[in-house]
Amino acid sequence: MKFAMFTAATPDWTPAEVVSHLAEQGWDGVEWRVTDQKPAETPSFWAGNKASWPLTGLEENLDAMREVVAGSGLEVSALAGYAKCHEREDVERLIKATAALGVAKLRVPLPPVADDQTYPQVFDQSKADYQWVAKVAADHGVKALIELHHKTIGASASSVLRLIDGLDPDHVGVIHDMGNLVYEGQERTLWAAQMLGPYLAHVHVKNALWQETGTRDDGTVDHAAAMVTLRKGQVDLRTYLAEITATGYDGWITCEDFSTDLPLEQRCADNLAYIKECLA
Repeated sequence: MKFAMFTAATPDWTPAEVVSHLAEQGWDGVEWRVTDQKPAETPSFWAGNKASWPLTGLEENLDAMREVVAGSGLEVSALAGYAKCHEREDVERLIKATAALGVAKLRVPLPPVADDQTYPQVFDQSKADYQWVAKVAADHGVKALIELHHKTIGASASSVLRLIDGLDPDHVGVIHDMGNLVYEGQERTLWAAQMLGPYLAHVHVKNALWQETGTRDDGTVDHAAAMVTLRKGQVDLRTYLAEITATGYDGWITCEDFSTDLPLEQRCADNLAYIKECLA
């Protein structure tokens, strides 16, 4: 098993600082966030994130991306792109960049579903898009990854398996993500891993919790999910990892902790210690 940190969760550090801190703490790899983002005076997970590589000009940054990890002992577990599977020009650019870097995997997400869309419409379009993604990924020797994610047609293992069934698992895989499943798509982890079989290609760990947000005049209690530390969320990481690994999974475990209870350096170190503790 190898352990990586997703740089969406390290917004205060530059790529060089990410590599330095992760190597010092004993991580095995880094998972780079690749996207054009809004500027921000204060870095945050989603805007002004210093540890992100821009999609614009990506090709000109490939040497820098190689050099920043060279000699550190870290591997690049994957590139985490934000170009959706139907955004073909950008997806192809990302696939080519992933191959040029010698990285094995690239996240190619499904688009969020609009309220006025029907399941058949979204399914047919997404299936056609991912058939194209699979072909381009195969042409370049890369594996494209769908992350189980709420508010998409692939929120659960069973729903995404229906979408990609029949595609080559050497070039299409699934990211199982325990935190996203708190929002939508929760299935028993062991069965989900067994169901996905060779498509289970990557694992993300973060955690979330449903919390009361208010009470309506008629007494109905409203709830919303929020990101919390690995230790505090609804998913028991120890049980989760036991069920994931029970089917033979022995790949990357990438942490993407979007909580802010602890300072970033302490948060990263504690996450690695806790993940290893839960696997022991």
